[in-house]
Amino acid sequence: METKTAIVFGATSGIGKRLTEFLINDGYRVAITGRRKEKLEELKNNYPSQIISKQNDIQNIESVENVFNEIVSELGKIDLIIQSSGVGYTNSKLNWEKENTTLQTNVIGVTKLYNLAYLLFKKQGFGHLVGISSIASLRGNRFAPAYFASKAYQKAYLESLYIKTKSIPSKKVYITDIRPGFVDTAMALGDGIFWLTPLEKASKQIYSAIKRKKRVVYISKRWILIAWVLKIVPAKLLKLAT
Repeated sequence: METKTAIVFGATSGIGKRLTEFLINDGYRVAITGRRKEKLEELKNNYPSQIISKQNDIQNIESVENVFNEIVSELGKIDLIIQSSGVGYTNSKLNWEKENTTLQTNVIGVTKLYNLAYLLFKKQGFGHLVGISSIASLRGNRFAPAYFASKAYQKAYLESLYIKTKSIPSKKVYITDIRPGFVDTAMALGDGIFWLTPLEKASKQIYSAIKRKKRVVYISKRWILIAWVLKIVPAKLLKLAT
């Protein structure tokens, strides 16, 4: 059988790294990217025949496109693209540097990746794009405004791409929006976090959803209950509760 291929953006740690390991175990050839070269090389050295590593800063749009094109050229075709890059800050004082960094990464950089992925899959006639957004995509938050807003943007953009797949005759392009609650990674914001999900549990549920080509999935599963509440609660109550 032909070897399946994948790209994981943000593979140096956390969910991205663990998903890379799952893909390797399933026989994929995987291209990994991230800012920390030493972490990429460490992962590549563990699986030298199955991994291509490319250092990349998602905020550098020109670099994103160059690295993406290099990977496609080396692998020939891409079956799966997972976007796991992101930053987030608690920023109740609205420090502009933090807000801007969040937007440059989670909005501008991520949009560029989604754009490149969709156009590639449309050209190929097949492919699966997985974006890891967040439960934060559902509502606003006074402690991390840019982060919550950026995840709402990602949710809407992924849905837009899903709708656009109608124009692809093959019907073999899939879009998955992963919406984790709080996961035990460096991205978890704050202390004493509610319903903190262990990384291993979260990663396994995410990978299961990817294999089933789910459209939207909440991680862990019990966050579906929180999502339901968040969708209907008035902003007035959120203002009082937070």
